Amino acid sequence: MPRPFSPVVLPRWRDPDDVFAALFATAPGAFWLDAGVGAPSGWSYLGTGTPAAPDAPMAMDATPPAFHHDGGPAFRGGWVGWVSYEGEPAWLRVDALLAFDHASRRVWAFSADAAALADAATAVPDAPPVPEVRPGGVASARHTPEEYVELIGACRARIAAGDAYQLCLTTRFTVPGAVDAVAAFRRLRRSAASHHAGFVRIGDTTLVSASPERFLEVRGGRVHTHPIKGTRPRHPDPLRDAALADDLRTDAKERAENVMIVDLMRNDLSRVCVPSSVGVDRLLEVETYPTVHQLVSEVSGTLRPGTTIGQLLDAAFPAGSMTGAPKASAMEILAGLEGGPRGVYSGAFGWVGDDGSADLAMVIRSIVVEPDATWVGAGGGITWRSVAASEVAEVGIKARAPLAAVGALVPPGW
Repeated sequence: MPRPFSPVVLPRWRDPDDVFAALFATAPGAFWLDAGVGAPSGWSYLGTGTPAAPDAPMAMDATPPAFHHDGGPAFRGGWVGWVSYEGEPAWLRVDALLAFDHASRRVWAFSADAAALADAATAVPDAPPVPEVRPGGVASARHTPEEYVELIGACRARIAAGDAYQLCLTTRFTVPGAVDAVAAFRRLRRSAASHHAGFVRIGDTTLVSASPERFLEVRGGRVHTHPIKGTRPRHPDPLRDAALADDLRTDAKERAENVMIVDLMRNDLSRVCVPSSVGVDRLLEVETYPTVHQLVSEVSGTLRPGTTIGQLLDAAFPAGSMTGAPKASAMEILAGLEGGPRGVYSGAFGWVGDDGSADLAMVIRSIVVEPDATWVGAGGGITWRSVAASEVAEVGIKARAPLAAVGALVPPGW
């Protein structure tokens, strides 16, 4: 295992927004894994890194016991990056890292010269105001709403034939031209704050995410996954908003959809976990975010000794919440229906530590910024009981906030 960085604690709290703007915003390899604007708890990680071999973190043993007992961060060095839905990884080897503990309002610096990094972070000025978004018109869609309805019908036909129980059907919205990815992330985190948001720039591609779904958390030989299935929009009226949350909590279709993915994830984790250690920690709980209510469950297990990060991903990736069930059949069906690759969307992003710990989120509610275009993926789980109009509306709900962060509108009908 590489020799870990020796940390230095900053003398005072600094806002991650200020630090990123001053120190890392223009770096060619940069990351900001964000707990949210004004988060009362959780950790944010900011820093820079050098592009690494695609399989660099995969050999890490994910089963050593947790050894950090000083109240500091779980992530102290390693890799930050993503794995696309099609299994193509991109990673940065961390060179400089700042870890922000939102509960205690302490900041830790890790680098070859941690004292200099701490001094630089302490001295940064306030970040400039978030720039107003320039209207970018209406995004172009891979499918029209009418075409998506036809695809829903095709999914239901395959379900009726017994080829799948659930299919996570997705589409893509594209905005041509260059986009300021840092400004887009700063806008998105204010409009759709989330505990697993992130900005990761590797080469010519930048991932901007307000993901609410934690895919895999690995620490001390334990693995947790938090599948999300079931969505309702927020409403400004508190009574109507509460009614929407209650409707999600009690909806038979949404509950069945969530339970299917829980069963799938239990099966996936059982491939690399100690027999009888896989269990359901939370089932069908409503979590509320600025733009949506979500139905969330949690599954965990004890990894078999010697299990690597690569073996865990082989067992669990892509996440069942983005494929459907059974997974292999669902992926084959969806590849024939969706009309193009998903790319980074539906994959996972986050960090893998030098000690084999990891925290990876799903690439949903996200923007992928490339030199000449920006795109947003969105979709939803289709079951036999799906209502086409509701599924189309759900896609629009999920795509609206990310597109708004780059000044674009969802096409009519979504």
